[in-house]
Amino acid sequence: MERNEKLSDFLRARRAAMDPQGLGIHDASPRRVPGLRREELAALAGVSVDYYTRLEQGRPITPSESVLSALANALQLDAAERSYLNAVARRHAPSRRRTQRTVQKVRPGVHSLLARLTDTPAFVLGRRTDVLATNRMARMLLADFDSVPVRDRNAVRWIMLDEAARLLFGESWEQVASVFVGTLRMDAARHPDDARTAELVGELSMKSEPFRRWWAVQKVVQFGHDTKVLHHPVVGELTLRTEALTFPDDPDQALFTFLADPGSPSDEALTILSSWATGSQADRTEPSRDSGRPQSSRSDL
Repeated sequence: MERNEKLSDFLRARRAAMDPQGLGIHDASPRRVPGLRREELAALAGVSVDYYTRLEQGRPITPSESVLSALANALQLDAAERSYLNAVARRHAPSRRRTQRTVQKVRPGVHSLLARLTDTPAFVLGRRTDVLATNRMARMLLADFDSVPVRDRNAVRWIMLDEAARLLFGESWEQVASVFVGTLRMDAARHPDDARTAELVGELSMKSEPFRRWWAVQKVVQFGHDTKVLHHPVVGELTLRTEALTFPDDPDQALFTFLADPGSPSDEALTILSSWATGSQADRTEPSRDSGRPQSSRSDL
């Protein structure tokens, strides 16, 4: 059987990220590499050094739930990282049988919900962070994903390769972008045979140095809630609370909303953006350069 490279890479990266002194491990001899030694982590997890070494080498063995839990505790993994560890540990080698591709579809009821959120930017993400549906406000706040080919409507691809995304998130771009990369890694673990995910990772690895760096450190993230500061070219700075809601009957789809505190300057800015977008849509014309919104090309999406 083939090596479990995903488990091997993840254990190595997380072990290297551990702080020995923070764990009360003081060693007078210099360490050749950062993080814990294998024997130190094995001791923290309560497993033999030989067994842990074989796991980190990607040997085709299946650790028990208790061993995985002990390793997760020793590595101080969060909930998303624990889920990832369990997913890759149960996977010895990629299947050589090509799995049937299924096209993700958004239910009509969800489309209706998006349309009713007239003043709230909202969109639906699917597998590998594909953008499956957006409402008018999301297209005005973030990007007009409907204007690009379906295959290119991907959130990680947009945020890593589109300069407009960097300008939109400003100083927080690296933090936001790394979260999206971590989410893509989680999806890759849940669907290890997905050819389009492999193609996307390969493309971004060639085109983006930050992507290569974040992919290599094995960061894993699950979307939840957050606060983001955006710098919109029309309405200026906005502080918005984001919520990610997974559909109970389809865990591969999630609804994302951007909300402003009632009565705040950001709330007023969204109202202005909504009115401006409505007028722009009615005229069926692009806003002039004098409006402040850059006429950026989407050819690099």
